[in-house]
Amino acid sequence: MTQTTVPSSWDLTGRVAVVTGAARGIGHATATLLRARGARLVVTDRLDAVEQLATNDPEHVAALVGDVSDEELARVTMRSAIDRFGRLDILVNNAGRTLNKPITETSVDEFDAIMRINARGNFVQAREAFRVMEADGGGAIVSIASVSSLVAFATQTAYAASKGALAQITRVLAIEGGPKGIRSNAVLPGVIDTDIMDGVVDNGREMLASFGSAHPTGRIGRPEEVAETVAFLCSDASSFITGALVAVDGGWTAQ
Repeated sequence: MTQTTVPSSWDLTGRVAVVTGAARGIGHATATLLRARGARLVVTDRLDAVEQLATNDPEHVAALVGDVSDEELARVTMRSAIDRFGRLDILVNNAGRTLNKPITETSVDEFDAIMRINARGNFVQAREAFRVMEADGGGAIVSIASVSSLVAFATQTAYAASKGALAQITRVLAIEGGPKGIRSNAVLPGVIDTDIMDGVVDNGREMLASFGSAHPTGRIGRPEEVAETVAFLCSDASSFITGALVAVDGGWTAQ
């Protein structure tokens, strides 16, 4: 990962960021971009592949493997940022799961599993980061929610509920964090070209691409496009933005 030249207010040199769900998709694109902007990173994921980020850049990146909803992992992650790099400035709450089933076919266990990762997982990560940031004078928390936080789609009872919860967590953190110098925002992607549907349906990438015409832009998004917005919200360029739900959706929610 090499640092790129950006306006000074976008530069993240000297900052330390935690990125969850960084092994692939939006999380991987975000970790790559934050590092390119100068941040040092602690990256986590349930997949061992996240360790490759640290292998490629061991001086500036540390990796942890585990379940994002695990309270102890959350505490260890934030401590790792302090122990390894001396501070914590940014949390990108990205880890998540999806489920597409009619409500009558959705079990309680499936509902709980989605809420555990998307709501509880993001809650415990934000709570532990908030504690560190509160003690150190501030920071930025950016959560990856979804357009499903705002609009409803059939077969997304569990997923929409979890992402709606994450949107409200974001707003509450903005209110609690404002006096403490902690900003909290959420990015709401539309349909993005990732492997999130692999293992959920056959031909997941093709299924996602078929939603292109539902976006006014006529195509689905790329992980790098979401990452750019995340990086902006992590930077001083967004210093007066908090409690915002920022749609990166090709105009989907404008319809």
